[in-house]
Amino acid sequence: MGTNRNGAAMRTARPIGLYVHVPFCQHKCAYCDFYSVVTLEAMERYVEALCREIALRAEFGAANAEVVTVFWGGGTPSLLTPAQVEQIARALSDTFRFASDVEWTIEANPGTISMDKLRLYRQLGVNRLSFGVQSFDEHELRFLERIHTVTEAEEAINSARAAGFDNINLDIMYALPGQEPQRHKRNLERACRLGTDHISAYSLVYEPGTPLYTRRQRGQIIPLNDEQEAMLYAMTVAILEDHGFRQYEVSNFAREGKQCRHNLLYWHRGEYVGFGPSAHSHWENVRWSNVRNIHRYVEALKRGELPIAQKEQLSEQEQRTEYVFLGLRADGIELQSVVEWVGSDHAGDVLRLIEQWAYAGWATIEQGWIHLTSAGYAICDALTVELLDVLDRAHEAIFTHR
Repeated sequence: MGTNRNGAAMRTARPIGLYVHVPFCQHKCAYCDFYSVVTLEAMERYVEALCREIALRAEFGAANAEVVTVFWGGGTPSLLTPAQVEQIARALSDTFRFASDVEWTIEANPGTISMDKLRLYRQLGVNRLSFGVQSFDEHELRFLERIHTVTEAEEAINSARAAGFDNINLDIMYALPGQEPQRHKRNLERACRLGTDHISAYSLVYEPGTPLYTRRQRGQIIPLNDEQEAMLYAMTVAILEDHGFRQYEVSNFAREGKQCRHNLLYWHRGEYVGFGPSAHSHWENVRWSNVRNIHRYVEALKRGELPIAQKEQLSEQEQRTEYVFLGLRADGIELQSVVEWVGSDHAGDVLRLIEQWAYAGWATIEQGWIHLTSAGYAICDALTVELLDVLDRAHEAIFTHR
């Protein structure tokens, strides 16, 4: 067993992640565009179909694979009954081999959690919780149409600690219409005072098809401008760093040793298998996604068919593009790899661009790796486009002269 570039032990088995999408909500939040439904009657049929899909994926469990991360997202996984949770967990453990130090996360809504559920999660091996708190301000919670209160959020976090969880994430949303800096500051400081281990801080995005998008289009709400949003982002970074968090991705902050390993698997282009409606998978540079409809999902599995909606083999150029945009938003990309892609004739173009970033305070180069700074993270999308443009021009020039 060797070590990786971070000094962590490397596994001889093939490390994979598992994602389970639970597409049920008591109420669809005004900003959410993830696939979910609010009719809970279909939950039992979904669980049966999900277990069938897991069994049909036994080939991945047999491919010298060892599950290093499990993530149940949604929707609201904490709506599942204890019996349903046990049924799904048993299907996974019967099909896949879990690493002894597997990270197992379940997303939970503070309004749907109980001590009994928390104890069951611990008993099954769940060791990380992610609470969709979004805000510690009652007015903001009502605007976002969350079903929980501030008191319920704090009680859920305290209960999770009492149940033995020592790895808890809170989702916090900012850049709400009219949000004042002091209100966002209070949200973050309250989250930190609760002893949180990880915070995912996202600016509000008006996704097409959501109620908030419609209200914005009608002029009923006015979003913050770019300058106001950038100020709140800078405040987020500063406050969380002052409280002992380290930014390791554009929107993610963790205390020492508490980075979300499942997300890192995504950002490092690792292999993972997704189950449930709309779930995505990545295996041997092939990506596929399941149908985004629970009824079509259930019917396909009744027929013994995999519910795949789309599947694609990634080309070398697509793999490189993913490496760049996923790597820049996380812990960086290897400079030598990028230079090798463009060849010696165009290496200077890449180096000049990275030097410009470093001069502007957007990036650093350490031990041959390009890392974005907090200022660089703030404009990550624009920097990614810049670098990809340089790479595309170099490839065009190479093929033109062949």
